[in-house]
Amino acid sequence: MRALVFFSLFVSLPALSQTTPDFISAKALGGDTTVYFKGQSLQSFNQPAANLTADEVAFHTDGDAQFERNFSDELHNFNYGLGPVFNNTSCASCHAKDGRGALPVVPGGNTWVQLMQNESVFLRISIEDGTEENQVKSIVNNWGAPKAVPGFSTQLFHLGSYGLREDQPSVGQAQVFMNYEKFTFTYPDGRAVEIRRPIFRIENPYDLVIDPKTGAKSSRLFQPDVRIGARIGTPMIGLGLLEAIKESDIIALAARDLSKEGVHGKANYVFDIEKQMAGNPYPVSIGRFGLKNNTPSVFHQSMGALQGDIGVTNYAFPLESIFNTPLFDAFKHKLGDIKVEATKEVADALVFYSTTLAVPGRRDTESEIVQRGGQLFASVSCTSCHQPSFTTGPHKIAALANQKIYPFTDMLLHDMGEGLADGRRDFDANGRQWKTRPLWGIGQTQTINPRAGFLHDGRARTLEEAILWHGGEGEYSKNKFVNLPQADRDALVAFLKSL
Repeated sequence: MRALVFFSLFVSLPALSQTTPDFISAKALGGDTTVYFKGQSLQSFNQPAANLTADEVAFHTDGDAQFERNFSDELHNFNYGLGPVFNNTSCASCHAKDGRGALPVVPGGNTWVQLMQNESVFLRISIEDGTEENQVKSIVNNWGAPKAVPGFSTQLFHLGSYGLREDQPSVGQAQVFMNYEKFTFTYPDGRAVEIRRPIFRIENPYDLVIDPKTGAKSSRLFQPDVRIGARIGTPMIGLGLLEAIKESDIIALAARDLSKEGVHGKANYVFDIEKQMAGNPYPVSIGRFGLKNNTPSVFHQSMGALQGDIGVTNYAFPLESIFNTPLFDAFKHKLGDIKVEATKEVADALVFYSTTLAVPGRRDTESEIVQRGGQLFASVSCTSCHQPSFTTGPHKIAALANQKIYPFTDMLLHDMGEGLADGRRDFDANGRQWKTRPLWGIGQTQTINPRAGFLHDGRARTLEEAILWHGGEGEYSKNKFVNLPQADRDALVAFLKSL
């Protein structure tokens, strides 16, 4: 186990503000869409927005059924559409009760665990040859999207339909194994905390070639220009409200001068499938969703995940994710007539459901420790990136428009340091940049899924661990946090748990 010892040199503790920011006592995090529970609740993430009409609630319920639906690769099954490659069989498998996913349980010792069905972590893949930075977006480079690994795609699918690979039944493009690398972080006051991160190993890709003389293994996946990054299922709450935040408000936050804190948030500009479907000659929009802000809308995010993560084609993404690869070409004769697998009705219900999930209200806002923790959250500058509030603009769903919300995100990308870097670009996001995750509902996370982890790959088992991983533009606030007395650190975490 590696040791990460924190050395403190003349770091002054923050002074608490004499005024109380409104977010410290705010309860209606989602404005009029907010739903309320007494204490912790397993149901706190899977409720429709409180201000939907009766017809909208009915449509939301239809979408809920699609979100829970387990797709099948059996041709004559009612739920047909799964595969031929996939990472899971339903939306709910990655977003347990609409919350965060969890990493696999790894037994003690140096055990590597294979990713199988119902795991909520998967790998993004792409190639980089040094020409990606500062490229002009055009149809030639797919509007700046990551470059697919030849013979594969931009996601590594570890599961496959039966018969896809005769050598490895039920395996997709490759097998993926996971283990943990562990470290010890030591505070200036001497308290030590174990932190960890998942590490991955890829085996038996479908294009594997083994040299008969040397035993050396080769695959396009093993080439040095391939970049790999882990992703885990994130909460589904409040997505429509985030979509309704005015773009001008996001851009204004990017223009702030926070250089004294080392903070330089920026927007990501990404391919927009809705603009392309509408015939827009430049189908690019500001990114809002995904761990690197790599999709612009709930529609794009939902339809892309349906086709990518589960392998269910739809009217936005009608081609299989591995279309025109040797693995697909060898299997397509078994598929019969190739057609779009999700009807428009199914797809639209799923998008509406994802857009209208409510945000749960705050708890314990009158608690003295929570109030103090909120003051500390501001005084150590967590609010520089975790922007507390917005007022939403217009939205096609009236319930989401003109709402005062408290998502605690600036909707921007930030360099989070080498410790969190995956080295993989995604449109304008480089390999060290991540979207500021919304914090609303975060205190309910491990009630909904006790094993749920935080950060982009689920590595952090606690909110404290998540803070300790902050580097780069998060280093300034992390340093202030670790220099607080233990009681103040606990108060700040108590504030987070109240959200």
